[in-house]
Parts: sequence; structure tokens; C-alpha cells
Amino acid sequence: MSKLPQVSGPDVVRALQKLGFTVKRQHGSHIILRRDDPFAQTVVPQHRQIDRGTLRAILRQTEITADELIEML
Repeated sequence: MSKLPQVSGPDVVRALQKLGFTVKRQHGSHIILRRDDPFAQTVVPQHRQIDRGTLRAILRQTEITADELIEML
């Protein structure tokens, strides 16, 4: 697994949308994204910079590798 990049919340949302996720709703500064097939759901904070631990959790929940995320950015 490659090193996780420093990315913003909007960048992660755009990358996940390219991978088939849709925005279901927003609660405050957190955007809930969902993919139906195969099912996956995650919450992305709308921060200027997402912590690496939070980004790692998003990748684990969505079953996406760091390399796939970097490719979509």
C-alpha cells in the first residue's frame, strides 16, 4: 500500500463519486456517500485536510485501496 496523500474532504468526495458513490445526504459538515452494488457507505468530513487515520477508515469502509484513490484524484 502506498503512502496516503494529504487530501481535502471535497477531493475525497469527488474521487468517490468517480468510483460510483452518490451523495445521500449531508449532516452539518459531514457528507454521507453510498454505493449500492456492492453496498458500501461512508461519511466524509468537509475539512480542508482530512487526517490520515480518518482517510484510512474511509478506504477500509469503501473497500478501496490507496492507489485507487490516488488514481481518481
